[in-house]
Amino acid sequence: MTVPDPSIPSGHAVTQYATTSSKLAARLAIHNYNTHTEDWFVWASSRIPKTGSILEVGAGTGALWSHLPPKALSSITPLTLTDFSPAMCDALRTTPISGLPNVSVQQCDATSLPFASETYDTVIANHMLYHVDDPDSALAEFQRVLKPGGLLVIALNGLDHLDELLDIGARVGRPSTIRNQARITAETAAEQIGRRFEVLNEERFPGAFRVPEAKPVLDYLDSLGEEDLDAEKKEVARRFVESRIQRDGAFEVTKNMVLFTARKA
Repeated sequence: MTVPDPSIPSGHAVTQYATTSSKLAARLAIHNYNTHTEDWFVWASSRIPKTGSILEVGAGTGALWSHLPPKALSSITPLTLTDFSPAMCDALRTTPISGLPNVSVQQCDATSLPFASETYDTVIANHMLYHVDDPDSALAEFQRVLKPGGLLVIALNGLDHLDELLDIGARVGRPSTIRNQARITAETAAEQIGRRFEVLNEERFPGAFRVPEAKPVLDYLDSLGEEDLDAEKKEVARRFVESRIQRDGAFEVTKNMVLFTARKA
């Protein structure tokens, strides 16, 4: 079998993540202001079986696993963490989890996974499938590498996710590429996943984000472009956010994050 070149990523996310992990870090920071009692990564991870062979596609910084003690991961044989971004993979290799004997890190693209068919018991795609130019090609690869009866876990955002924050971005010339170009969302996922898998469950993560200061919002807006906002646009955004904070006590942002689980026939 000829294995496709795993170094070639899907085009949609290349400028965002290929050479740096800082943009993802700025976006993850918004989770610090979650109103739910559990962090997203703790909540989502608790719904994933920690046994058998697991592949995470688009693992980013490894946040699904970093809060867990090594003993909690000992029954996973193996845990394979992948990302198309060399910077992300480099960051992953510096984390304590990467030093565990059953954990490996590999750079590859979601639409051309360099693994044999029917290798994994579970495949996870946490908030990455909307970065892929052809989500069905990625779903086909997930189907291929899963064992019969294997579990697929996919997290996606709804169209109104971060509405208030992204509306500010549009005001200052920093629209969301994902919102405008995503070929799969929480609203369409059940139908798209259901073409290849039996969809078992769809669960929305409760709560919202309440941000008490402007800086995390400005950092997020900076992360949407290749360069930071210029000073004038940043000041416009700052004034708007601070007026909302003064009025409401915090800048409240809609959260629409949905976890889908499905089974391969």
